Amino acid sequence: MVSKSPSPAARWPALRGGLVALLAAVLFGVSTPLVQRWGAGLGSFTTAGLLYAGAALVGLLLRQPVEREARLRRADLPRLAWMALFGAAIGPVALAWGLQHTSGTSASLMLTLEAVFTALLARAWYHESLDRRVQLALALLTLGGMALVLDRAHGSSGQWLGLLAVLLATAAWGMDNTLSRALAERDPGQVVMFKGLLGALATLGLAAALGEGWPAAGPALALLGVGATGYGLSLRFYLLAQRAFGAARTGSVFAFAPFVGAVLAWAMGAQSGGPWLLVGAALMAAGIVLHLAERHDHLHQHEALTHEHAHTHDDGHHDHLHDRMPSGPHSHPHRHHPVRHAHEHVPDEHHRHMH
Repeated sequence: MVSKSPSPAARWPALRGGLVALLAAVLFGVSTPLVQRWGAGLGSFTTAGLLYAGAALVGLLLRQPVEREARLRRADLPRLAWMALFGAAIGPVALAWGLQHTSGTSASLMLTLEAVFTALLARAWYHESLDRRVQLALALLTLGGMALVLDRAHGSSGQWLGLLAVLLATAAWGMDNTLSRALAERDPGQVVMFKGLLGALATLGLAAALGEGWPAAGPALALLGVGATGYGLSLRFYLLAQRAFGAARTGSVFAFAPFVGAVLAWAMGAQSGGPWLLVGAALMAAGIVLHLAERHDHLHQHEALTHEHAHTHDDGHHDHLHDRMPSGPHSHPHRHHPVRHAHEHVPDEHHRHMH
């Protein structure tokens, strides 16, 4: 079967997905120094719980009608629970502790390594293609993270221990990102709501069990607001970006977030680092540029596939018929017939072929 030519917008999948991922990165990047400021003196579990309570509220408000987005299914709940464990419990708790023991600038830049963990796991689990340019980019990001550790190694022990806690957070979020790839076709509002709710219940429960104090109304509301935008909205856009061009590439563009956080931390008066900080920032910037410069186009085969997700009929892949053609994005179970064609593509839901 020969497919129809995709629309002009569908011919630039990396650009479309990259812009959505960039928006997610900016929202999350801004949140890091704000968490450090408003979470000062609070328990790590309390901070994480307030952040994800805010995220859950945003998810509740942004749910879509069933005819526009696919619903979460009972079979998705175990994966969602693992996402909550890594992404809404381990990640933010480790970050909150680390931010209290190292500089906001260094911590923000260290978060770039989340892209490395995400890309490697996406390659292992989903067989997403990583060409030599992407491999070099991952190596530069790793070297940049090592440079940041060296920058803190000459300070007090708490400085580099705090940075290692941030590293643990990046590994946890890398696992979360890879797990969430399988739910990217579901309603992102639902995913954000349930993940945030599970994470908030778990971390606030631990905070109460450990006797962590409750913050005053001002910091509590501030952390709820940061969680709503930097975690809730950011995760929603992150899921949409994963839907558009895969887990590894979304993680790559999302690596821009630490630079947003580092600049804001510096503007808020964070102490600057030494020469290794500049070296690490330069290496990470080079890695991000290489990631974004990747292009992928070849003849490939689509096998028959039946699934459900939000879609339109102008992308060259959805040519099934309706009694009355919907005017925009809509969701329902549909079948793809086998087709062989060539066009620029990325590892989205329809391009998971081996290389």
